[in-house]
Amino acid sequence: MASTAAGKQRIPKVAKVKNKAPAEVQITAEQLLREAKERELELLPPPPKQKITDAEELNDYKLKKRKGFEDNIRKNRTVISNWIKYAQWEESLKEVQRARSIYERALDVDHRNITLWLKYAEMEMKNRQVNHARNIWDRAITILPRVNQFWYKYTYMEEMLGNIAGCRQVFERWMEWEPEEQAWHSYINFELRYKEVDNPHNYDAWFDYLRLVESDTDADTVREVYERAIANIPPIQEKRHWRRYIYLWINYALYEELEVKDPERTRQVYQACLELIPHKKFTFAKIWLLYGQFEIRQKNLQNARRGLGTAIGKCPKNKLFKGYIELELQLREFDRCRKLYEKYLEFSPENCTTWIKFAELEAILGDTDRARAIFELAIGQPRLDMPEVLWKSYIDFEIEQEEYDNTRGLYKRLLQRTQHVKVWISYGQFELSIDSDDRIQRCRQIYEEANKSMQSCEEKEERLMLLESWRDFEDEFGSFANKERVRKLLPEKVKKRRKITAEDGSDAGWEEYYDYIFPEDAANQPNLKLLAMAKMWKKQQQDEDEEEEPHVSVIQYLLAGLDAEAGLWISSLRLWIKLSSYLSNERTVK
Repeated sequence: MASTAAGKQRIPKVAKVKNKAPAEVQITAEQLLREAKERELELLPPPPKQKITDAEELNDYKLKKRKGFEDNIRKNRTVISNWIKYAQWEESLKEVQRARSIYERALDVDHRNITLWLKYAEMEMKNRQVNHARNIWDRAITILPRVNQFWYKYTYMEEMLGNIAGCRQVFERWMEWEPEEQAWHSYINFELRYKEVDNPHNYDAWFDYLRLVESDTDADTVREVYERAIANIPPIQEKRHWRRYIYLWINYALYEELEVKDPERTRQVYQACLELIPHKKFTFAKIWLLYGQFEIRQKNLQNARRGLGTAIGKCPKNKLFKGYIELELQLREFDRCRKLYEKYLEFSPENCTTWIKFAELEAILGDTDRARAIFELAIGQPRLDMPEVLWKSYIDFEIEQEEYDNTRGLYKRLLQRTQHVKVWISYGQFELSIDSDDRIQRCRQIYEEANKSMQSCEEKEERLMLLESWRDFEDEFGSFANKERVRKLLPEKVKKRRKITAEDGSDAGWEEYYDYIFPEDAANQPNLKLLAMAKMWKKQQQDEDEEEEPHVSVIQYLLAGLDAEAGLWISSLRLWIKLSSYLSNERTVK
């Protein structure tokens, strides 16, 4: 009975809903799911802590983490926080290069993200990579110049590093963008913190100030600023300190002449400047020439010549002479040009350009005898800066005058001073260019003389250049026999090795170089070897204690002949062989 009752299951009664009206607060399905998630009592246990014991486990851990980061990035590339977390994790492992690479990849995705630039630069600063940080800030302010936070961070970094000039430069770049008022106050506060007094000798600042004043104020104010500027005379009388200062005077004079149109005041400015310059130590040819040109524009030629003459008398310079001569040439005052050239050559007789210009002037005026005399005086100078240019100009002058005998004489005189291969080649080409019947024979004769003259030359490349020029000439004008003759004179190119000695005298190894062996050099080599062997044998015979037979002295006589005249080695060797046929001493025969 009891078992039967126990086996029965009790079925719960269904509760009857008494109020079937809708609830006052409606609940959606999303709210039910959210509440279920929030009230979830079953908490997931945290992952167990890993204890890394060796490098292999560490690499596996790094690989796993990197794969996770890369997967997150691959799912959504535009979420910059994933990139930043990835880079910060690499930075925590001291993998700065990897972190830098991640930031660069992120910038390729979104280069206008301000947070990304800030995190990137902060990472570089945290790792003391100052130059990298500067590079990042420069890129940031170039791409996003209106983001004030970049400028503030950049200037703060430079100030913390003590780079005051760099910080000021960043502020100047910032001010070019005309930022809001707070940025200007930051710049002012920066300057007030360091209290650097302005340098009155900063002439570039004066130039900027003067440009500003000229564009916006009247003439009296501009003059006042110019007077203040030129009052800051350089404290040291060295030309490098005066180079920028002198342009204040030049600009002042040009302003008075072109803008105010006051020639009298312009003249006063030039004269005051010329009185101020210490001409005994240095001068500026530019200011003298500008003054002379100004006087000519005012049609006051006498003052211009007086000023330039004073300049040449006080402080002669090449630029002054050239400018004065150019001025007189424009005025067609050729007699004055001659006098100026004479003064110029007294001042600098080694200047070949001046001699050439003087001779060209006489040639243009049609006075060839004077031009030729000037060239003769020039080549007779003991010291010249460019003698090859002078000789070439003289030769070209004679060719233009069609004085071919004089040209040949010049080439011969030049070859007495130098045996340079280019002179020989130019001489040959000159003879070839003359329209005469024997021009080819004359040119070939010059090449032959040049080859004989250069056989003893140590510069084998120059002789090779001559022979190649001769070969080209024969290929165009010569017969087959002449071509073969020149071809046999060409050297053989041989690769050789030589030791290299360092500056301290130690052995630095070997180097390869190319040498040229001419036919006569190759023919002389066996003779030299025979002479060397004969000398060695002679020395050995003298060192031995022996009883010489009569024929031994004959052999020594032959060896002495070898030593005296290398060209007789063949006849001496034949006589030696004849003697050996009847000599009984076996050692002597050997």
